[in-house]
Amino acid sequence: MKSLLALIVAAFAAPVLAADAKPAAKVDPAKGEAIATQVCGACHSFDGSRGTPANPIIAGQHADYLVKQLHDFKSGARANAIMKGFAATLSDDDMRNVAAFYASKSAKPGFAKNRDTLLLGERIYRGGIADRQIAACAGCHSPNGAGIPKQYPRLSGQHGDYAEAQLLAFRAGQRMNSLQMAGVAAKMNDREIKAVADYMAGLR
Repeated sequence: MKSLLALIVAAFAAPVLAADAKPAAKVDPAKGEAIATQVCGACHSFDGSRGTPANPIIAGQHADYLVKQLHDFKSGARANAIMKGFAATLSDDDMRNVAAFYASKSAKPGFAKNRDTLLLGERIYRGGIADRQIAACAGCHSPNGAGIPKQYPRLSGQHGDYAEAQLLAFRAGQRMNSLQMAGVAAKMNDREIKAVADYMAGLR
């Protein structure tokens, strides 16, 4: 009897709960463009393509990945005082809109700068470092650096300086919003990090 009563209560309660849950607003890249113009463009360039090497290229980056990073900046899971300040002003819908805007753009091709370490960078990216059990970057980020939506970011054409700085931050424990990347970077030396970061800049 008690079980039957519980089922009846649950049946009537379910529609109420469903009515209370607000569906997410439809993504609006035009609203994202307005935010990009007012907030993001100064550091990332208006279209997110090739701003200063200290800041990431976000044109063509997977929208879900961008949204996660903005949430992490806002919550403090990813430490960056400048980005935390910007992200704090954005609602969830704002984040989804601006991410959709940048994801719709195409990044301009990049290039590696150091010919001396190109082969080392390629070997690490495509084959990993077996004796230290470091998996190939291509396994998660794809052979051409396109990444996997919702899981792994696009790396092709990314500023080598920025990619190197992030790997060093993972290794030092300064960036802690990816245990997987922290584990990889912890096993790499400075030369290996610089080589693979430079190599990724030329992927396309």
